[in-house]
Amino acid sequence: MTEAGRKSVVLLRVAFWVGAVFDAMTIIPMLVPRIGARVFGLVNFAPGPEYRYAMSLAAALMLGWTALLLWADRKPVERRGVLPLTVVAVIGLAAAGTYAVVAGVVPAKRMAPTWMWQGVISVFFAFAYLRSRAAGEAGR
Repeated sequence: MTEAGRKSVVLLRVAFWVGAVFDAMTIIPMLVPRIGARVFGLVNFAPGPEYRYAMSLAAALMLGWTALLLWADRKPVERRGVLPLTVVAVIGLAAAGTYAVVAGVVPAKRMAPTWMWQGVISVFFAFAYLRSRAAGEAGR
C-alpha cells in the first residue's frame, strides 16, 4: 500500500470513530429528556409518552448507525461508502434542527453549535471519502 493509501485508511478510520462517538453521545439526550432540555435550553419541558416513544425510536436508529460506523471501521476502504450515507443522515438531522428553530421549539443560539458541528463533520466525512477514492485510483 502506498503512503497516500495508508493515510487515507487512517483518515477513514478517524471519520468512522468520530461519527460513532458523536452518534453515541447523541443517544443520551434522546433517552434522558432532562439532559436534552438542558442542552437545547428548553424551559418547563415535560415530554409526554408520544415524545418518549418517538425519541426511543430515534435512539434505536442512532444506536444502529453507531454500530454501522464501527462495522465500517473494520474494513474502512471497502466500506467507505458508509460516509456519504452518513452525510445524508447528518443533513437530515440539521434539517430537523432547523424545523425545531423555525417552529419555536429550540432557540437558534442553542442549535447553532449543533449546526456548526454537523457542518464540520459533514465536510470531514466528504473529504475522507473523496481522499480515499483518489488514493485508491492512484494505486491502480
